[in-house]
Amino acid sequence: MACRLHKLLPLLLAVLAAPARSEQAPFLSAARVAVIGDSITEQKLYSKYVECWLLASSGIRDVQVMQFGWSGEKADGFAKRAANDLGVFHPTVATLCYGMNDGGYQAWKPEIGATYEANMRKVLDRLREAGVKTVVVGSPGAVDTNFFRPGQTMGDQPANVAYNDTLAHLRDIDRKLAAEGGLRFADVHAAMTDAMRKANEARGPKYDVCGGDGFHPGPNGQLLMAYAFLKGLGVDGAIGTLDVDTRAAAATATPGHAIRVTGGDAGRTVVEVESTRWPFCFEGDGTSSASTRSILPYVPFNDDLNRFVLEVAHLASPRAKVTWGGESKEFSREQLEKGVNLAAEFPRTPFDEPFAALSAAVAEKQAYETVMIKQIVTDFRQIPGIADDAEAQAAAQVLIDRLMQRWRGLEKKVRDRLVPVKHVITIEPLAG
Repeated sequence: MACRLHKLLPLLLAVLAAPARSEQAPFLSAARVAVIGDSITEQKLYSKYVECWLLASSGIRDVQVMQFGWSGEKADGFAKRAANDLGVFHPTVATLCYGMNDGGYQAWKPEIGATYEANMRKVLDRLREAGVKTVVVGSPGAVDTNFFRPGQTMGDQPANVAYNDTLAHLRDIDRKLAAEGGLRFADVHAAMTDAMRKANEARGPKYDVCGGDGFHPGPNGQLLMAYAFLKGLGVDGAIGTLDVDTRAAAATATPGHAIRVTGGDAGRTVVEVESTRWPFCFEGDGTSSASTRSILPYVPFNDDLNRFVLEVAHLASPRAKVTWGGESKEFSREQLEKGVNLAAEFPRTPFDEPFAALSAAVAEKQAYETVMIKQIVTDFRQIPGIADDAEAQAAAQVLIDRLMQRWRGLEKKVRDRLVPVKHVITIEPLAG
């Protein structure tokens, strides 16, 4: 008996040490996610990235997303429009990102925090009344070290230092409110300041992280925001694992991927894969703030949220060349046995084109959402006397129903982009 246990012990330890492949948060199944915030949300970048990830990368196909960004808004502004505006979508999940305007663009003082906390409590009350079951209380982001009011001061500090201190105080209030209400929390401020510090050290002062104006981030900073909110949602970043045994000429894959070995010669293994669950794809030249790819060295996005792993067993050589789509890269036997994250290792992927098409469709839908909410749905409640005019309310409802019919058409267009992607991986042994 002791001998059998001795033999089993290494296997048991390996199982215990292996990372768990968890399920997505159950509240995301059939969820309707409202992405709420000020002009930074209305830029429709982090909201687009979140929606693309939830649709393409999560493995959950029945989730819906609508963004409710409003330029210049503070928390009290959303509290006033929440019941009216959310009524067209009936969200079950909401993400919040306020504080940038609530800080008043001035150095910290307790009155700022007291007002912000009171208004955020009103927002949370309105969400509860609207039937929202899951709330991610997001902190405000950050202002740029180099581009926010350069050369100016707030009190006795540089403007960027002083205002980031104010935003950090507001972040702490958000964290407190989330803990108090048993809600989820997204530390957008830390995600941005941590990456900005690393980027400043590596790229110098000409690379903005929080935007050329100092507080409206470009795609790079908005990807950091998406990272924080996806982490706040508690999603599982295991997109898929492809296991290939070169000796047995066999392959298996996790759900969302169908795989088979289709050929090979001289030790070369060719694998065909069809994927309905996609890795997240990045844009741009990898150098400018307009490139989501450029911020990747400073945030663990791929490690935490974008793991599309190739594991190769019984490789007959110390190294191998892996070709995926039109790109090739060399790895050691040890790396391939442990598993390489294709999404991180290959800058160009077979998913880039379909992902770009999906992203464009999401952008079109979210642009319509801004017009629908800001110019029509919200404005109705501002018409004098309409609240007591039953005929006008009925007419308004007809128009809103037509607006939502158009929205559903755009949402279908988004879903039509979620096609299975066929791709090929070739593993070629290398001598030496």
